[in-house]
Amino acid sequence: MKIIIAGAGDMGTHLAKMLSGNDHDITVVDVDAKALAEVDSLVDVVTVEGDTTQFSVLRKAGVRKCDLFIAVRSVENDNILSAVVAKQMGAKKTIARVDSSEYLEPNSKEVFIDMGIDYIFYPEHIAAREVINLLGHTSTTEYVEFAGGKLSLVAFRLELTSPLLGKSVFDKESNDEDVDYRTVAIIRGAKTIIPKADDVYKEDDMVYVIARNSATQHIIEQSGRKEVVIRNMMILGGSRIGIRIARELQEDVNIKLVDYNAEKAFRLAEYLDKTLIINEDGRDTEAMLEEDIQGMDAFVAVTGRSETNILAAMLAKRMGVKKVIAEVENINYISLAESIGVDTIINKKLVTASNIFRFTMATDVQAVKCLTGSQAEVMEFIVKPNSPATKVPVSELGLPEDAIIGGVVRGDRVFIAVDDTEIMPYDRVVVFSMPESVMQVAEYFN
Repeated sequence: MKIIIAGAGDMGTHLAKMLSGNDHDITVVDVDAKALAEVDSLVDVVTVEGDTTQFSVLRKAGVRKCDLFIAVRSVENDNILSAVVAKQMGAKKTIARVDSSEYLEPNSKEVFIDMGIDYIFYPEHIAAREVINLLGHTSTTEYVEFAGGKLSLVAFRLELTSPLLGKSVFDKESNDEDVDYRTVAIIRGAKTIIPKADDVYKEDDMVYVIARNSATQHIIEQSGRKEVVIRNMMILGGSRIGIRIARELQEDVNIKLVDYNAEKAFRLAEYLDKTLIINEDGRDTEAMLEEDIQGMDAFVAVTGRSETNILAAMLAKRMGVKKVIAEVENINYISLAESIGVDTIINKKLVTASNIFRFTMATDVQAVKCLTGSQAEVMEFIVKPNSPATKVPVSELGLPEDAIIGGVVRGDRVFIAVDDTEIMPYDRVVVFSMPESVMQVAEYFN
């Protein structure tokens, strides 16, 4: 697939790195020669210097043969114009990043489709929705629903009190089609393990489980952690993400939003009428103690600086806050944040990549989730008639060693995949895979 990425900033660079390992022909275009040089040093891509709103630049980038055009420049209007022009010049599919939630309304989406833009995304909106979802499942590190909520991916870290410690990963899993869940991966240190028969659970393992929706609560209890009812919450950072979280939750939760910028704090106080706005530096321990950080059920750090978010989250954790979430945009800091006890990491690049990645696959992919704590991806495929997956039971498919089928949804019936599970045309299949095997896995369902 020929892919053109308009914009060599953080988002464009991450997309180039993510997509380059899948045999795509990628061109990155930007007006900043230095940014292009940095991308070129990291990834095997073609770079073109220039403004993607100009016809000549798009021609030079090869837009007439483009299968997917992704506009992720810093200016919203440039993205919209670039995507519209690219479509008119021959791009088969176009995607544009926007910075306004107004554009996500159903009527607005129809306007963009008429203009020639196939998909628009607002990274801050996606990240805020992910935080809100996780605040509803406080014992989990990641929680994703598939097949309309019939299957869930649940991730949790095993505490010392977990009843799973020392047990075989397959103790409670058999070839009974009524099994409720399947452990699809364990992250131990920096290593991702696709479990085998002789693997056992260990303390501090990050466990990824595919489960029937009805069984998720029971599985979460196995982590050794308890769900927390969130009544009081503190948000650090009056960013777009912080504002959206406060707007959606302020009717039901007592929220304190902290921002060091006095002018912004005054504006937020007018906009968020049921949220207490506090003008303080979130890194100031004494100030945070005065604002009763220790009395919070949840703490969410979403300033524009990863370092600030990590330090503030670490303080919240030490003060006994039970659910701590931090936005960490520097991917190199994610493992550090996890090692010091931050419950959940949010990264706009990863949540955005999940939404875009499915457009690069020939197979019918309904959803993709790029996991924060691992390089792995979880995908929901719709199985096509006569595809290899319909020919033999799961145990005989010959999937790559770093991929595993978690569950199958057939109409209203839900199966957790076991060795003798047979996959039928039009089933929805949830698969866990490492990046290098994604394209190979997709062929089984195509």
